[in-house]
Amino acid sequence: MALQSPFFGKRDNEPTGLRHGSPNPNPYANTPAATNTPSVAPVAAAPQPASSASAAPRESGGSKLTVGPNIKLKGVEITDCDTLVVEGLVEATMDSRVMQIAERGAFKGSAEIDIAEIHGEFDGNLTVRQKLVIFATGKVTGKIRYGKLVIEEGGQLAGEILFGAVANSKSALLAKSGLQVA
Repeated sequence: MALQSPFFGKRDNEPTGLRHGSPNPNPYANTPAATNTPSVAPVAAAPQPASSASAAPRESGGSKLTVGPNIKLKGVEITDCDTLVVEGLVEATMDSRVMQIAERGAFKGSAEIDIAEIHGEFDGNLTVRQKLVIFATGKVTGKIRYGKLVIEEGGQLAGEILFGAVANSKSALLAKSGLQVA
């Protein structure tokens, strides 16, 4: 008799020792102690991918790349990324919508961004088309162009700093005509 899983009406093919009368299909469970021990981890982990996959599009609304703590990403070009979250070290070139650098995160290289939120460190060429926010723990150095600038007390900004970050000629033409880029 097939047992139904309460999730999505699909059949539960995960091996568990909780069902009575069903063999344990785990090839590594050859001992009697292993077949009598309930396997809780696969059952608990099974529903999580479906729920996190359905929740992810609602949260971000686009593509998101997170470089976690103690991760080093070097020598890359990041494209087609709506949001970059840097908690480790990134040495790259990128064009994106939003960049968030965490307090212990660092970005070295070149970036063209709509909105940048810096809690950690940025070093290189930074063009922020809309708004650059440097928090109290943030440090930005290099050649920086920005549309709007917010610096919390304690935040650092050094280098060649220019107001008016129009990234391409299409944006420049629209700005001259009084239209805004969507």
